[in-house]
Amino acid sequence: MNKDKIKIINKFKKKDWNEIKAHDSWIIFKVMAEFVEGFEKMAKIGPSVTIFGSARTKADNKYFKMAEEIAGKLAQKGYGVITGGGPGIMEAGNKGACEAGGSSAGLNIELPFEQFSNNFINADKLINFDYFFVRKVMFIKYSQGFVVLPGGFGTFDELFEAITLIQTGKIGKFPIVLVGKSYWTGLI
Repeated sequence: MNKDKIKIINKFKKKDWNEIKAHDSWIIFKVMAEFVEGFEKMAKIGPSVTIFGSARTKADNKYFKMAEEIAGKLAQKGYGVITGGGPGIMEAGNKGACEAGGSSAGLNIELPFEQFSNNFINADKLINFDYFFVRKVMFIKYSQGFVVLPGGFGTFDELFEAITLIQTGKIGKFPIVLVGKSYWTGLI
């Protein structure tokens, strides 16, 4: 037997499968609670566009300024703006919408090492999630389009989720705008 196979077998032997199985059956209630809260809060947002991008983009970055400007223009045209609710591009999107008098929603994910919610989210439209998949359902269900700025794995995950659902016919087609040609060239 090779070394990698032995490592994998040993890792699985150390797992306490009974504990995992017992805990899993109760998770469904937490998941349902997140769906209910999300559906109740987001049902009031109206036509909206989601802005995705890096949590680590600083306020002096050109993409931060672009996200803020795009969000402001969307709000002026009557669209709500939805973001992941955190710092960086997400904060820029919420700030632009807020300053233009528009609806500003933040679908925040609770992580142990980052992701605090920003101060530009309407109080009734801040939702904290533990589960990424519930959060992504809310983005997809309540957005009429996506604006995607440069970001990391989370941004890619959100983008590819939408593209996959459109490509497989699970949701209807809607606009997905990629901002930053040099960043996206070669990927799509």
